[in-house]
Amino acid sequence: MREKPKIAFYWCASCGGCEEAVVDLAEEILDVVAAADIVFWPVALDFKRHDVERMADASILATFLNGAIRTSEQEEMARLLRQKSNYLIAFGSCSHMGGIPGLANFFTRDSILRQVYLDTPTTENPNHILPGARDNDGRGQLSLPDFDDRVRSLDQVVDVDYYVPGCPPLPRIITAAVSALLNGQLPEKGSVLAPDHALCTECPRKDSKPDKIALRQFRRPQEVIADEAECLLAQGLLCMGPATRAGCEAACIQGNMPCTGCSGAPGRVRDQGAKALSAIASLIDSQDEAEIDRILATIPDPAGAFYRYSLPASLLHAKRGV
Repeated sequence: MREKPKIAFYWCASCGGCEEAVVDLAEEILDVVAAADIVFWPVALDFKRHDVERMADASILATFLNGAIRTSEQEEMARLLRQKSNYLIAFGSCSHMGGIPGLANFFTRDSILRQVYLDTPTTENPNHILPGARDNDGRGQLSLPDFDDRVRSLDQVVDVDYYVPGCPPLPRIITAAVSALLNGQLPEKGSVLAPDHALCTECPRKDSKPDKIALRQFRRPQEVIADEAECLLAQGLLCMGPATRAGCEAACIQGNMPCTGCSGAPGRVRDQGAKALSAIASLIDSQDEAEIDRILATIPDPAGAFYRYSLPASLLHAKRGV
């Protein structure tokens, strides 16, 4: 009897939503189990690091690794799973581009530690103790992972074969990716396993988008009850659809919320944030510099809006000095 191919799942710096997306396959997870052996999935089954270390190199067909890389342990596991896998797949926004954890690259490592362990109003730390990689309290040596200077996407640490986008990826996208692996129908290495065009092309409101949008202010979702049939950009809501890859079935827009860009940019776009910034700037209905500044001021967090998921993978990577 022919041995079934082996697949693995692992979780680095992320919220856990990608793991839940796998569970959301529901009964389809049984089809995966029938076709392949899951040999490593610590969040769901009792696997340990030494189980992977004992595996032969390249014995795993594919590892779906979600989460960015922030600690030494995450980097070690990424390298180990790369060694043991024929295909390493960046699974979800954080692994693909750095994700929301990547926004930490706007701050220094030391300022983050100080904010979390010293400066928050509810923190009680009279001795001003900050975590370190090694400590000895007199009872023994404690070793913790190193907290790196910045967040990195998976492909900034190891070679990545394919990308499954989304925060989290849709079950349909996951199923298609697993099927392509098991059937040997994979596209060119480095491909993003999702449609390569902008979300606007499949937006259910695309027919309501005017030929020319002219805005004199931007509004946040909590400031307005959006018309459920009209283009959200035309309503002054900051929608990342023009700079975001399709394939998510416009889930946020179906919920009457603007796209936030979690699937990353189409293949022709090098920097999603810069593309979005250019698209949004072209909608401003003014030639007066002071008024333009006033209009832009209605976007309270441009960096967080345009680079919410993609800062580590962008041309910026991080705030200068971080």
